[in-house]
Amino acid sequence: MGLLDGKVAIVTGAARGIGKAIALKFASEGADIAFTDLVINEAAEETVKELEAFGHKVKAYASNAADFEETHKVVDEILADFGHIDILVNNAGITKDGLMLRMSEAQWDAVINVNLKSAFNFVHAVTPIMARQKGGSIINMSSVVGVSGNAGQCNYSASKAGMIGLAKSIAKEMGSRGIRANCIAPGFIISDMTAKLPEEVRKEWEKQIPLRRGGTPEEVAKVALFLASDLASYVSGQVVHVCGAMNC
Repeated sequence: MGLLDGKVAIVTGAARGIGKAIALKFASEGADIAFTDLVINEAAEETVKELEAFGHKVKAYASNAADFEETHKVVDEILADFGHIDILVNNAGITKDGLMLRMSEAQWDAVINVNLKSAFNFVHAVTPIMARQKGGSIINMSSVVGVSGNAGQCNYSASKAGMIGLAKSIAKEMGSRGIRANCIAPGFIISDMTAKLPEEVRKEWEKQIPLRRGGTPEEVAKVALFLASDLASYVSGQVVHVCGAMNC
């Protein structure tokens, strides 16, 4: 028996990285997986194959999460394909870093639209479905910089702070319908993005982390599993830091 047997989960931006790790963890615990990405390329198709190995239903959808109408359309498709929606993980995100004084409006808008508006779009689309089912779990992927801020990332930090405010508000609005909403705030997670950093930069980051290492996507996925499952049946409106005590 898995912790998510019989559940249907949507994970946005799950072709790779943390989103993929979450989808794999959910599938290993019995969930059917619908995941979205901007395009369904070879990496996404490989993710589908890895997920299908767990023996559950899997389907990938090409969708621009920042587009309101397109998001509602893809959620309707997922509902038709899977029959119900129990879990939503808002993971889609990008970075376009730069100092505030040098940041363009396009950089700001792109990050806010992909990171924050996309979460609003999906929450807006799935909450009526979850309300009719009298239950559901929504997980927003935030970041430690959404709590503490970070120089050179005012757009990213603002978007991730917004994810926290959104989850806390949804928890209050939809709690009476049995819908829980929480955030995960990862710290320095080893990924394709961080792997591109120079070694001296990575080592400097690690010095700031009491556990003296970066986290893994799998470690983030374990927390997502907890929040998605009935183990967290009385946990809502919370931010769980997965950061090795960084910025605590």
